[in-house]
Amino acid sequence: MDDRRKKLRFRAWRRGFREIDLILGGFADRKLAGLDAAGLDAFERLLDAPDQEVFAWITQQEAAPAEYDTPTLALIRAFRFELNQQDR
Repeated sequence: MDDRRKKLRFRAWRRGFREIDLILGGFADRKLAGLDAAGLDAFERLLDAPDQEVFAWITQQEAAPAEYDTPTLALIRAFRFELNQQDR
């Protein structure tokens, strides 16, 4: 794993909001290696956004602004769905 991905993974696990840590940290563990440069950029933008907003976008409680509504966000939503299915 290259330095950028390591830093993003670290940040994803240390958000301070447990639910988002589990979603973004788990996503980083399992999917970050497969993201291209555009996907990494989109993930980094999500990490820069406030936790509560990102959580609302992922759970689709609120519509994500266009600059955050990316294929990477769609991958994170699908990952969250996978997590929910595993918990059952």
